[in-house]
Amino acid sequence: MVTASRVQITVLRGRDEECRAIRRLLDGVAGGGSALVLHGEPGSGRSALVGYAHRHAEGCAVLAAAGHAEEAAVPYAGLQRLLDPVLDRIGTLPRPQARLLRRTLAGGGCPTERRLALCLAVLRLLATVAQDRPVLCTMDDVDRGDPPTAETLAFVARRLRRLPVAVLLTAATASPGGLPTHRLHPLDERDSAALLADRLPEPPAPAVASALAAAAGGNPQALVDLAGTLSHDQRRGDAPPPVAPPVDGALGRAYRARLDHLPGDTRRVLLLAALDPDADPDTLVRAARAGGAAIAALAPAEVAGLVRVEAHQITFPQPVVRVVVAATAPLAERRAAHLLLAGVLDDPADRLRRALHHAAAATGPDPALAAELEAAALADESDPADASGALERAAELTDEPARAAERRVAAARYAWQAGSPQRARLLLAGLGAGPLSPCAAGRAELLRGEMALRCGPVPAAAPALLAAAEALAGTDRALALVALARAGELASYSGQQYRYADLARRSRALLRPGDPPVTELTSAYLNGVGATLRGDHEHGGPALRRAVVLGGQLSGPALTPAALTWAAAAGLLVAVDGPAHRLADRAVELARSRGELSALPRALELRAVAEYWLGRHEAAAETSREGLRLARATGQIATAGVHLGMLAVLAAVRADRQTCLRRLREIGEAPAPHSRPRALAQWALAVLDLTEGRHAAAAARLTGLARPGTGHGQVLVQVMATPYLVEAAAVDPVHRPAANAALAVFDRWASSTASPSRRALSARCHALLARKGSGQAEEHFHTALRLHPVDAGAFERARTALLFGRELRRARRPRDARSHLHDAWAAFTVLGADAWAEQATAELRAAGESVGAPDPAAARLLTGQQLRIAQLVAEGATNREIAARMFLSTRTVDHHLRNIFHRLGIRSRTELARALG
Repeated sequence: MVTASRVQITVLRGRDEECRAIRRLLDGVAGGGSALVLHGEPGSGRSALVGYAHRHAEGCAVLAAAGHAEEAAVPYAGLQRLLDPVLDRIGTLPRPQARLLRRTLAGGGCPTERRLALCLAVLRLLATVAQDRPVLCTMDDVDRGDPPTAETLAFVARRLRRLPVAVLLTAATASPGGLPTHRLHPLDERDSAALLADRLPEPPAPAVASALAAAAGGNPQALVDLAGTLSHDQRRGDAPPPVAPPVDGALGRAYRARLDHLPGDTRRVLLLAALDPDADPDTLVRAARAGGAAIAALAPAEVAGLVRVEAHQITFPQPVVRVVVAATAPLAERRAAHLLLAGVLDDPADRLRRALHHAAAATGPDPALAAELEAAALADESDPADASGALERAAELTDEPARAAERRVAAARYAWQAGSPQRARLLLAGLGAGPLSPCAAGRAELLRGEMALRCGPVPAAAPALLAAAEALAGTDRALALVALARAGELASYSGQQYRYADLARRSRALLRPGDPPVTELTSAYLNGVGATLRGDHEHGGPALRRAVVLGGQLSGPALTPAALTWAAAAGLLVAVDGPAHRLADRAVELARSRGELSALPRALELRAVAEYWLGRHEAAAETSREGLRLARATGQIATAGVHLGMLAVLAAVRADRQTCLRRLREIGEAPAPHSRPRALAQWALAVLDLTEGRHAAAAARLTGLARPGTGHGQVLVQVMATPYLVEAAAVDPVHRPAANAALAVFDRWASSTASPSRRALSARCHALLARKGSGQAEEHFHTALRLHPVDAGAFERARTALLFGRELRRARRPRDARSHLHDAWAAFTVLGADAWAEQATAELRAAGESVGAPDPAAARLLTGQQLRIAQLVAEGATNREIAARMFLSTRTVDHHLRNIFHRLGIRSRTELARALG
């Protein structure tokens, strides 16, 4: 028996609820005991929670033991170990109880009719020990030990109400009945990443953390075992992470110990289930019968928690169990099991599974089987991961080096589609310097370039993509165009849009009369983007609209997520936001249905941009959050940066400073200076500057995004941000020339589209740059309000109304201003844009009208404009800052501040802040 003392407590990730339950158990023990059962699979943290209870049992006597499978057949072995520290207290019990307890713990057994007396004797012994101080009694893995001990402890645990005794039991399978139970659930991805960070010298890359969390299935011990196997390259994401916990890890050893106690028939049927992840009970029944066994043989494995047999599926609680079962079976048994499974998979739909089992049993090159694997993989494209595995095995079974290399390239392509860039790189690295056809070489370069574009290093993407286009031009023009389109995406991402001119020229050279629609679409997209970026909307617009039309007509094999995303991008460039959104959404759904995880982040990026232009900011943020999660899960660091930038912009537009800055911190300094993530970050910071009255800073950030007319910098991002640049420059004359140049680019683009929303923004920009209070400015504002769509873009319409109302108030037309400010306030309120609603409220007060909740007594003495100035003073703003925010002169602010001091009877800014509460 030991007395627990308080020590530094180890953090138990994802187990807050269980820790609270344990503390409640211990906190209440002095006033009457209770019990708790922690139920969870091996490695879920049961033993760690028992240790947590021991560390927190300050002032308690602790009796601790654990169940051992080796002693399961020895009655009361666990009870003897548990009570061993207090056996000297047995003499205090009544003589019959003491004699019975001694005999039982000494191995004499307990007759069935005396079991109640024995349980009462144990209860009385614990009560005697607890007279000195409360007792914590713990039995870890109670279900692994002898059943009589579990039954006795359960009996005692139900009768602790008036005793200062707490009982904590843990079990993996059957839990003692009638006791409070907590089920230990798998850790979520966030807690899994935190646990990995605790165990590793440096946190793993986000994509690696996601992959390990999936491999571990949320099991803490599995994560610990995986962390112990990671190399430096694997932690950084430069090498593929393990796909399952190690067989020789703590969790693997725990399951192997359970496996060692199973009957031979059980292990043979369990092996059949382990070798076919998609096996259903009917398939397993037929395979077991063919091998001379019965499905009923799985019962002991179910009891041991190794497998779950349900009506329509057979599942293993942990991926490592499947690996352990296969790894511990002799090679001959594994081959026999694969052949049994192949023999019963006679449905045409099982062609790929059947071929994979035959391939697993093969012992040398088999060209016919390799061809069957390839045909089955290409015929069943619903699961790229399975297709990749089949093609890799086909390459191993191929005796012709060039053909084997082609199959390995195809396997790498499918691995990338399945969201495993590390495995794809490994497959490409295995090509070596052997023979490779020009087509296969081009496909390999295309894949390398695409992965570099999405995952990094981004500069390596350009030579690979251009080399791929060159190699494929003579053998597969459609794929060569794909390489050029990817190179165009790279040019756009890296701020080198001027390269589109050369890409468009190359694409025209590849096009032939009568080419299929998808080929025409890719070429039209490249030519349309190239013309648009150099300001040639007369030629760019029709080409891009043609790409949108073709995208809507695609079907069959030509229908791919990539083609749909290019059509969606074309739609955004000609401002047909609804069709662009539909195309991007269709690309998302198609990628999901085909399991092409690598295509999802880019498709979601375009859907988010379409939702931004449609004014659906919340939907855009949700789309970008999903895109960010998938980009990280698939190792697409570059694409993740774009989603983070978009999330930062969306937060800034909603004046959510905290979220915006958090997203910017996540971007970090990794992206190159002229890359899209960095440009989006600058846009987001500029919007924050603008909303907080730092107009010069905002304008300076936005003018640095691109050099219009040169194709250098993030031209498309600057075009999107032009309304904010103009708004900032309207207050800061130094940046007027740059704003006028950017607006000219925006105007040419907007006038080439049929989009009312773009033309509305153009009119608003011209209103802001016109002479203040002029009829020209008012006419532009009215035009903008008329053009803003009623069914979409409510936020931008409200922004226009706010700006118009502010201009009218500054022109000393408060009555005319109030109607527009009311419209803005109402729209922002409905949209939940609180920060903007507050600005509209302040403007209404400055225009002489009170809005919102009543002000404090002191504030009631002030006019609307005086109140706004007083509030800014209370927030710490200087007179110059107040003048900039309210579009007043510093002299006017000084005049108002003197009147405020006089009305409130105060003498300082500090007293003013105190008066406003």
